[in-house]
Amino acid sequence: MAKRKFTTYMTPGEQIAGVIFFVIYLLVLPFATSPLFRLAARLLGVTISPALQNAIYYYVLFAVTVIIFHGFLGRTTRHLADHLGGACRTFLVGLIALYGLNELVYRLTRLLVGNHTNLNDTAISAQIDTAPHMTLLIVVFLAPFVEEVLFRGLVFGNLKEKSRLVAYVVSCLLFALLHVWQFAVVKQDATYFLLMIQYLVPGLVLAWVYEHSGTLWTAVALHAATNALSVWGILG
Repeated sequence: MAKRKFTTYMTPGEQIAGVIFFVIYLLVLPFATSPLFRLAARLLGVTISPALQNAIYYYVLFAVTVIIFHGFLGRTTRHLADHLGGACRTFLVGLIALYGLNELVYRLTRLLVGNHTNLNDTAISAQIDTAPHMTLLIVVFLAPFVEEVLFRGLVFGNLKEKSRLVAYVVSCLLFALLHVWQFAVVKQDATYFLLMIQYLVPGLVLAWVYEHSGTLWTAVALHAATNALSVWGILG
């Protein structure tokens, strides 16, 4: 009997609900979240701090992700249990590749964008200063989980059934776009889109470890480890 591919694990229902959620997450929430929190604060007569807003936002994303993709998560967890050794080896290769390639890309980015600052990194640094424990929880655990389910599990995993090349290109570009597009719009400066280059390598490597391990948890673990090391660098 032919070996079942990991890309067939997501059901049509998960795909449809996931695409709707993904579009809202990528295009609507970056601008709708703040007005919604201001409205909630007025209706409840309370003050919701930025740190608490961030925590609520990611807890909701986490909960919705689990609700929509619980079946897929169960299947990818069983695959991890059956192939734990291979997943660990893939994780280590991905970690080495990620840091080696990232150094080259950051040097290239400096040549292209000059003094442009990565505002996503700046925002994380500010959040660590004001709410370190909550920010660590979000950056190291909640955000990697949500982003890997959407960008690797949903986008890459399902597009790979059609075209491996398209799956890599689209998932990498969307992942990079997520981290910069709202800053380019707010600043009204299209050159901020050049900072997408910094996220292409992580997107590529994370998709590769998912493909080669066959379980999404390898990509989640690599994403979490990368973020943890980045935070460690900020704190150091």
